[in-house]
Amino acid sequence: MNPRGKTGAEPAPRRQGAAVRATLWLARHIRGRVVRRVGGPARARVIVLFGAVLALNGADTATVGAVAPQLEHSLHIGNTKIGLLSSVALLVGAVFTIPVGLFVDRVKRLPMLSISILLWSFASLLSAVSTSYSNLLVTRLLLGAVTATAGPAIASLTGDYFAARERGRVWAYILGGEIAGTAAGFIVSGTVASLISWRAAFVLLAIPGFFLARELYRTVPEPRRGGESPLLPGAVDFKLAVAEASPRPQADPEAARPPEETAHEAIRQRGLRPDPERVLHEDARALGLVAAVRYVLSVPTNVLMIVSSSLGYFFFAGLSTFALLFVRGHYHASQATAELVLGLLVVGAMIGTLVSGRLTDSLVRRGFLEARVWVPALSYIGAAGLLLPGILSSHLTPAVWFDVGGAALLSAANPPLDAARLDIMPPGLWGRAESIRTVLRSLAQAIAPLAFGGLADLIAGIAPKQAPIGTHPVVSPGAARGLEITFLLLLGTLAAAGVVLLRARPTYARDTATAAASQRGSR
Repeated sequence: MNPRGKTGAEPAPRRQGAAVRATLWLARHIRGRVVRRVGGPARARVIVLFGAVLALNGADTATVGAVAPQLEHSLHIGNTKIGLLSSVALLVGAVFTIPVGLFVDRVKRLPMLSISILLWSFASLLSAVSTSYSNLLVTRLLLGAVTATAGPAIASLTGDYFAARERGRVWAYILGGEIAGTAAGFIVSGTVASLISWRAAFVLLAIPGFFLARELYRTVPEPRRGGESPLLPGAVDFKLAVAEASPRPQADPEAARPPEETAHEAIRQRGLRPDPERVLHEDARALGLVAAVRYVLSVPTNVLMIVSSSLGYFFFAGLSTFALLFVRGHYHASQATAELVLGLLVVGAMIGTLVSGRLTDSLVRRGFLEARVWVPALSYIGAAGLLLPGILSSHLTPAVWFDVGGAALLSAANPPLDAARLDIMPPGLWGRAESIRTVLRSLAQAIAPLAFGGLADLIAGIAPKQAPIGTHPVVSPGAARGLEITFLLLLGTLAAAGVVLLRARPTYARDTATAAASQRGSR
C-alpha cells in the first residue's frame, strides 16, 4: 500500500470545510472594519437598515426594466406600456409625498416607515399574481403611494441620528444601498425572470421587505427631533445610546446643543447673520401645509438645489433607461458585454458616492462651508465633460472608462446635496422639505424616459442609418443613432444642473445661519 495514501491531498470535505471557515473569517473581518469605520454597531445597524429601505426602492424600479421582455411576451404589451408601469409609480409617489411629509414632521416616523414597507411587500406580491396588464398597473399605483414614505422619513431620521459634521459621509453610505439595490434589481430579477418567470422575480423582491419592516420596528428607537439625540461613536445598544444622547433640561438652551455641529457652529464663528424675515419664532412642526410649502420655497438655496438635482435626476433616469440599448446598438456589443459595462458603471457610481461624502465633510470641518454646494456643482459639470467623449466614441474600450468616470461624478453630487438640505432647513420642516424636493424630482424622473425615447425615435426617423449587409442587429442602426444624438443634446441638462447649483454658493451660508436661528427660536 502506498504510504502517501495517508499523507496526500486532503479529502474534499475537509478542503471545503477549510474554504468555508476562511470565507466566514473574511466576512467577519470585513464586517468588523466596516463597523469600526462608521462608529460602532448601533450606527452601522441604522445605516444598513436605511440603506436597505432605499435598496428596495431602487430594486423595484430596476425590476420592471429587467423583466420587460417576459412581460411583453406574457401580457402581450409593448414598450409604451412597459414604460408606463414605471412612470405611474413615480407620478403617484409624487402626489402622495406632500401629505406624507406632513405626517413625517408630526408623528412617529419609524412605525409609519415599517407599515409602509409591509404594504409595499404585499403590493409586490399582488404584482406577482396579476393576471392582466390592468391588474399589474393597479399594483404599481399602490406601490407608488407606499414608497412615498421612504424619502421624507429617512431624510428626517438621518438628520436626528447623525450630527451635521458627518452627514455627508453617512448619506454616502445610505445612498450606496440604493445603488446596490438598483444593480441587484437589474441582475437578480433579470436572471430569475429568464430562468423561472417574471412572477418569481416580484415574489423574490417582496420577501426582504417583511424582514426589514420587522427589524426597523423592533430594534430602532424613535430619536428626539431637532438632532438632539445623535448616535454617538462607539454606541452598541440603540435604546441606551439614544437615551444617553438625549439632553437633560437646562436653563441655557445653547448648552443643550450637541458639540461641534459643523455648519451651524462655523456660521456662528464667522459671524454671519440670518435673514430676519425668514427666522421662525415658533415650532416649525406647527406650520400648516400651505405655510410650510411657502416657507420651503422661500429659501433661495433650497430652490436652486431642487432645480439642480431635478435636472441631474432627469438625465440619470433617461440614461439608465436606455443605457443597455445604447451600448448594444452604438458599440455593437453582446448582451453579456453590455451587462458588464453596466456593472462597471455601478462600481463607478458607488465609488463616487462614497468618496464625495467623506471629502465634503472634511472640507466643511476645515472651514469650507460652501463645499456641500460647489463640490456637487463641479461634479455635474465634470460628469457632462466625461460623458461627452464616451458617447461620441465609436469604440467601447476607451469609451467605457469615460462613462465610468462620468457615472462616478454624477453620483458624487448626491451625498453633499442631501446633507446640505438638512443644513438649510429647521428640523421641524425636514420631512416636508424633502417631500417637496421629491415631488419635483419624481416628475423629472417620470418625464425622462418618455422624453429620451420620443426624441430618439424622432431623430431615428429623420436620419436613419443603413445597416451593414448581412447583419441583423438587435438594436437597429437608426435607433442607435437616435439615442446617440439624444444623449448628446440632453447632456446639456446635466451641465445646466451644475451651473444652477453654482449660483447657490453666495446664499448657502446665510440660509444655514437662518435655519440655526429658527431652531433656537423654536426652542
